[in-house]
Amino acid sequence: MSAITFEQVKHLASLALIEMTDEELTAMASELDIIVASVETMSQKATADIPATSHPIPLENVFREDVPVPTLTQEEALSGAPDAQDGKFRVPAILDED
Repeated sequence: MSAITFEQVKHLASLALIEMTDEELTAMASELDIIVASVETMSQKATADIPATSHPIPLENVFREDVPVPTLTQEEALSGAPDAQDGKFRVPAILDED
């Protein structure tokens, strides 16, 4: 694969609206070259006997089972609220209603 050029990095930075100095662009081009070379090396390794996976670690549910437990009543929940209206918490408006 061809080397990542200064101009390519400059173009990508402009597309992403990222301001970079010439020194940063040069350094980034060098770093991207290393990354591309690493990916290229991995692509050349024999992987025919390795099954494709979407996750390198098996996924498992680490959450407990949902068990119904007693909860506060509406009145108990609202009893500590600074302000309530129609059985709901009342909070200051944060958006204009235009």
